[in-house]
Order: sequence, then C-alpha cells, then structure tokens
Amino acid sequence: MEVVKVTPRGYCKGVVRAIQIAKECAMKYPDVPITVLGMLVHNRYVMEALKLYHIQMIDDPNKTRVELLDDISEGIVIFTAHGIAPSVFAKAKEKGLIIIDATCPDVLKTQEIVQAHLSKGYEILYVGKAHHPEAEAVCAISNHIHLIESSDHIPLHIQNPVFVTNQTTMSIFDLKRLFDQIKVLYPNAVFCEEICNATRIRQEAVANAANEGVDVLFVVGDITSNNSNRLAQIALEQGIKRVYLIDSVQDIQDEQLLNCQRVAVTAGASTPTYLTNQVISYLNNYATQKQKPEIVISKIL
Repeated sequence: MEVVKVTPRGYCKGVVRAIQIAKECAMKYPDVPITVLGMLVHNRYVMEALKLYHIQMIDDPNKTRVELLDDISEGIVIFTAHGIAPSVFAKAKEKGLIIIDATCPDVLKTQEIVQAHLSKGYEILYVGKAHHPEAEAVCAISNHIHLIESSDHIPLHIQNPVFVTNQTTMSIFDLKRLFDQIKVLYPNAVFCEEICNATRIRQEAVANAANEGVDVLFVVGDITSNNSNRLAQIALEQGIKRVYLIDSVQDIQDEQLLNCQRVAVTAGASTPTYLTNQVISYLNNYATQKQKPEIVISKIL
C-alpha cells in the first residue's frame, strides 16, 4: 500500500500566530485568569494543550460571543483567530477585561473590506457558514450584511449597490458557483473573493490528489473545523470514493483500508503536525504493525 502525503497540509500562518499569542500571554501573565472566548482554533487537541498553560476556554454553540462574555468576570479574554464583532470588543472593554486579539490577519482584512463598502452605501452579500464564529463576527457588524449559505439565501430586489465577499475558509468550488449565481441576479455587483491562500492551496492539493488514482483519503482535522470539512467535501466531489475526516490515528479502522492500493493523508489548517505525522507513520507500517500509537496531549503545538 502506497501512502501519499498531500502537500501542503496542516497549520496555516494564522493558526501558528494565534497559538503563539496565547502562549506568550500565559508567560506574560502567569497569575492572571486567561479565558479564550470560543475555540482559539478549531481543534480540540490544541485547546487541551493550552490548558497546560493554564488557559481556559468558554464555548457554547447556543450562545453568541456577546452572550459568552457574561460568563467572564475578570482577567484576560483572548479573541479567537476567527475574528470578533465590534460589539463584543466594546463589551469586553466595558467589563474591564484585558483584551488579547488573536484574529487572523486575513480575517481582519475581510472585515475591513466589508466595513469600507458599508460606509459607501453598499448592501453586503457575505458567503459563509451560519453559526461559524468568522461569519458571526462579520454579520454582527450591520443589518445590511446578508449571510449566503446557498442560492436559496440570495435576497432579491436589492436597491442599493451590492458588494459580495466571503468567509475565508469556504470551498473554492462552492464559492465560484454561488458567485456565478449572484452575478446573474446582480450583474453590476462588486465581487471580492476572500478565500485565504492557505485554504486555497490545500483545497487545490486535495483536488490534484483526486486525479492521481487515490483510493482512500484521510483528512486529519476536528469535526468543528470548517476548512477540514471542506477538504473532505472537495475530495468526494472530485471523485475520491472513500474519504474520512478523523481526529487522530485512533479513528482509523481496518475496514477503511480494505483493497486500498494508494491512501492519501492531508490535514486541516488547525491540525497539529504531530497528529498528522502519527497517521502517516501508522499507515506506512500498517502491513506489519497494527498497533496505534497513544495520543499524548503536550505543550508541543
């Protein structure tokens, strides 16, 4: 069985930056309570590792970031890589919290572009995923921003000029389809495609792997990670018959590898490298050694 290591894969610069900011914060404020508002990055192993630095997380899928702030009464609040709405920033400041902003620069750039076009009177069509913190942060800016998850969500008969952009971790293929559909309805709309480069090149690498006779693809990533889910989606759409989104090597099952000649491995942008390396090592030794390594949470991120 041949193991194909899809390149590039794993951590992007925004994730590396967010983790570094959190670790530096813990070293600078060793005796101050530190709370991440949501998941710093969408990977549970990263969040478990941050607990070793005495960094806690507060998250609830049924609450907005503004509502989550009610449960933080003191110390430091770290805003995640996915960005934050101005109202959340203002509330944290009012509560007297020390604010550490780990927003990815690519996400911040999209927010700034949206705000610039709002100030010019544009109605914003924002292609994103409902309840994702990046989309939540953008859509909370103004009621002139419309979240577009599918063609069914495209509003009709907008009178103001229209500006169209997107969440940075969407599928490049889904986004093109939606942009084309919006162009039919609003031929004079202004488009700004904001998929980040890390997302784009990882998706393109998976699409290329699909053209190279891969039987099975393992995407190492958290179920909550949008970019990891999009990698799995694209692999299936591009013709890989068996695609598995896995947390770690522990999730690999023997039946997933039946009659497999070529197995490929990629990883989401928030997946620690050591998790992916364990998957690759296990697959390389699969024929002779079926003992899966133990996952040990450590400060190595």
